[in-house]
Amino acid sequence: MGRDIDSRIPGFYKLSSADRLREVEVRAGLSEKEAAALRGLEGLDLGQADSMCENGVGTFGLPLGIAVNFVVNDQDYLVPMAIEEASVIAAASHAAKLVREGGGFVAKASDSLMIGQIQVLGLDDPQDARTRLLAEREELLAVANEQDPILVELGGGARDLEVRVFSETLAGPMVVVHLIFDCRDAMGANTINTAVEAMAPLVERITGGRVLLRILSNLADRRLVRARATVPSEALALNDFDGGEVAERVVQAYALAAADPYRAATHNKGIMNGIDAVLVATGNDWRAVEAGAHAYAARFGRYASLSAWETDAAGNLVGTLEMPMAVGVVGGTTKVHPAARAALKVLGVETAQELAEVVVAVGLAQNLAALRALATEGIQRGHMELHARNMAIAAGARGNLVDKVVARMVEEHTVRLDKAEKLLSEMSSQETILE
Repeated sequence: MGRDIDSRIPGFYKLSSADRLREVEVRAGLSEKEAAALRGLEGLDLGQADSMCENGVGTFGLPLGIAVNFVVNDQDYLVPMAIEEASVIAAASHAAKLVREGGGFVAKASDSLMIGQIQVLGLDDPQDARTRLLAEREELLAVANEQDPILVELGGGARDLEVRVFSETLAGPMVVVHLIFDCRDAMGANTINTAVEAMAPLVERITGGRVLLRILSNLADRRLVRARATVPSEALALNDFDGGEVAERVVQAYALAAADPYRAATHNKGIMNGIDAVLVATGNDWRAVEAGAHAYAARFGRYASLSAWETDAAGNLVGTLEMPMAVGVVGGTTKVHPAARAALKVLGVETAQELAEVVVAVGLAQNLAALRALATEGIQRGHMELHARNMAIAAGARGNLVDKVVARMVEEHTVRLDKAEKLLSEMSSQETILE
């Protein structure tokens, strides 16, 4: 598990960005170079960027913040999050504080099992081909393991072989071989793809068919992670709403996401706001996790909520979140990008499973924050000041004018770029006159 660190930092949001970073430096034991990477001073350079993408011309920055208050499996975490959307980090931190009062998040990740698919076409008897493939299971698994002997030595490697028959498709009958592979602390895409590529010639010899696709599946339903949060009802009180009423309203709001895919899409997007931000910060493939999450949300034939909320016998609010989570702490961008390496050090996770447990806890925290706001004062009130700040800066406000423009827009309940520009022009003129 991670280090002995306290993620409860009262007034953290009130500090300057420089003071926040110094606080994180001390708590996470960052070197000057690692801290500089988080500041963007020693981050991804053009040479590194050019090796990571095609036709490279530069780098693109995102705001990087730290979510505080997180306790997962009795361990405190400072959680790095890279995201441009206002209020996400603040909301996650506040929700984590509420869950902290109930003992923190409890999370559990399954083994790091991924699926590689091999599509076989041109078969006269798909069922017979399936039987022959299963009979050669050990040889096929051996070929897969030969591709990464170091991973096998570390306890990973091929675990099983499954064969599925599709009797009727647009391309005719086909067989799909599933390689079940333990990727350990890697996300696993390159390892899986290499293994199924190597297996393909043997699959063709065994079946007499023609292999077409050889690629991993991002529906990583063998690599699930689950999180649970309990919030005492009294902790949920907000303005004119007592805690019990808030808990009831959260459950009622969840009920719509459970019943209606139009609401579920937005509900799950909120979950992914938190999850993606951690994945981006740590150099993980957020697109793969997104694909797996939404496919998993529709696994019963209808798109629905990834999370579930209820009240227990004591009136506490209880939330759970289960989803696929293919993440890694070794290889790929996690080792190439200096800021991603520094972010992982801040987080302090030691394994891919531990990372997955923290990430899904952040997703559940984000979901709690959104539901609580939606079910009480509405989502816009919490967003307004942060959104107003973005508008003020976009309009060109600097220094003390930022706060002045923000205050007026919030007071007048009008947060738009044109409004910010108008206010900035008026205030700038007044300051010029006073000079």
